Amino acid sequence: MIATPTWRSRASRLLGEMVRFLAVGGLATAVSFVGFNALAHGLLFGVAPLRSYPIVAYVVANVVAGIVAYVGTRVWAFREREARDQTTGVVRFFVLGALTMAIPVVCLWISRYVLGLSSPLADNLSANVIGLGISTATRFWVFRRFVFNQPVTREPWGPAA
Repeated sequence: MIATPTWRSRASRLLGEMVRFLAVGGLATAVSFVGFNALAHGLLFGVAPLRSYPIVAYVVANVVAGIVAYVGTRVWAFREREARDQTTGVVRFFVLGALTMAIPVVCLWISRYVLGLSSPLADNLSANVIGLGISTATRFWVFRRFVFNQPVTREPWGPAA
């Protein structure tokens, strides 16, 4: 007999997913931050190959970060959830990730081309603080709802109370 999860156990599982999701996101954000600033502002190398193309630099850095995020999310953050179909899950992850990446890209675009701000501080506040903050909350819900949407059924360790 499978025990019905209590409100407390569901809340605990959700909190665990959120914490793991944020940890994986933190690592992916570090990859994105370093990659973007290296490409657009010369961080680490002193040469910024995409200085004139900050949007391209942001997208390239986030493609790499997206791979890190997928592996961490699949293996750890949502380890107790499955995609209905693995191939569809990967496609959904990257398509939905690309769609939600539009949020920080739009914030960066507004900062650069509407407000005329081009400093590393302005770029990072617009894309990596404001845009990423909004898109992180959006991604958690989107990935949980549309990618890793099947809770894994586990047998209880002992008899139901």
